[in-house]
Amino acid sequence: MIAPALILVPLAAAALAFVIPSDRARPLVLPAAAFAHLALTAAALAGLAPVRPGVWLQLDALGGVVLGVVSLLFAICALYAPGYLRVRIDRPNRILCACLLAFLSAETLLVLSQHLGLMWVAVEATTLATAPLIYFNRNPRSIEATWKYLMIASVGIALALLGSLFLAYSAHLGGGGPSLLFGSLLESAAGFSRPWLRSAFVLLLVGYGTKMGLAPLHTWKPDVYGEAPGMVGALLAGGLTSCAFLALLRVYRIVNAAGEGDFARRLLVALGLLSMAVAAVLMVRQRDLKRMLAYSSVEHMGILVLGAGLGGAGLQGSVLHMVNNGLTKSVLFLAAGNIHRAFRSKSLDDVSGALVRLPLSGGLFLAGFFAITGSPPFAPFVSMFAILNAAVASGRWIVASLYVGLLAAVFLGMGATVLAVVQGRPSREALETPYTDNIRKTGPILLSMALVLLLGLWIPEPLRKLLAGAAAGFEVAP
Repeated sequence: MIAPALILVPLAAAALAFVIPSDRARPLVLPAAAFAHLALTAAALAGLAPVRPGVWLQLDALGGVVLGVVSLLFAICALYAPGYLRVRIDRPNRILCACLLAFLSAETLLVLSQHLGLMWVAVEATTLATAPLIYFNRNPRSIEATWKYLMIASVGIALALLGSLFLAYSAHLGGGGPSLLFGSLLESAAGFSRPWLRSAFVLLLVGYGTKMGLAPLHTWKPDVYGEAPGMVGALLAGGLTSCAFLALLRVYRIVNAAGEGDFARRLLVALGLLSMAVAAVLMVRQRDLKRMLAYSSVEHMGILVLGAGLGGAGLQGSVLHMVNNGLTKSVLFLAAGNIHRAFRSKSLDDVSGALVRLPLSGGLFLAGFFAITGSPPFAPFVSMFAILNAAVASGRWIVASLYVGLLAAVFLGMGATVLAVVQGRPSREALETPYTDNIRKTGPILLSMALVLLLGLWIPEPLRKLLAGAAAGFEVAP
């Protein structure tokens, strides 16, 4: 009964938030629902069991990692939301609160789905739930970002649907049964039609890669992350992308079981390096701090698929990096949101001296930069080094060299923007704005930063076992 509750609790909370008349009371539903969902997630992880045949909704180890990321990240953003929305009294928050909770429900449905078609429906539901969140500021640039997101994401989802049909037809030609449950597809994968299977993987990689924001499919990200509220950016960069990566990994596992793992891995490595390269180029001289974070997300989506393409320890490092990236992105996006509100701008033309104007938020933004670029002792260093070690151990020296070079380029490009934001003296206009740091606005960011540091120093044994279980089964081919 935990699986239905995980989906229905945030959905019921969304309905409750929609009918509450008060803009001041409504945001309190978010942390209440978030911690109920987090408690249910903990219970589901404690009772994790092998997926039963014929079951459409059940949590497995890989889904458990993603559900943990999604639930924890949403709880952090839900703690931040009441303080943020109290500052944004100029905007009604009914749609925002309801859609945030509906988004959590759709993400949970995606994670629990053990059926190819149901997973696709859940991915589409996340698109519909997030579009109103992007439009929260209700200005010409936010409506442009919303439409761009809807159009590009819809094309990606359409290609993913076509890829799903190709995969089903590949199974049909191979004599497989009519079931699209992942367990059934894995059992009969050895007989799949190889040409149709390859075509299916390419379409699904493009489709779900669009949701992840892999280059060159990333064109929606800069506008969306630049115009959405900081907490929405955090949920997209750490939650939605993790769910899309999960969908891609489920398909990749089937392709690998069918004996086409080498073909899939070559595509993943190439697309991963391409995403990192594009992000490194576009991050140079970036003048908008939130668009800079969008390009950082493109880079880290590339790191995820690169690790998956390396296989073995690389894939386990990739799954760990999904956790680390989600937590670190929450630090960066929430701190950037505070800086944006204090300076009433996100352009380097107006933003400087954040350490003076907002010492805590500015300091956390700087710490988040060092974390996300792989500096020790923060958690992303551990997962990024694991991926590098996998490349070296497999003798892929060119891939390893390109990986290190691109990481260095991103560090330099991103560092120039971040240092321009935090150093110097704030303008007189910025000093006169009433926005200040307080526990409501910085407490959730401090919590995220503490977790990022903790996972850089020590990975708890239950998480280590969950990661090992999530990576199991990907390298076994007939």
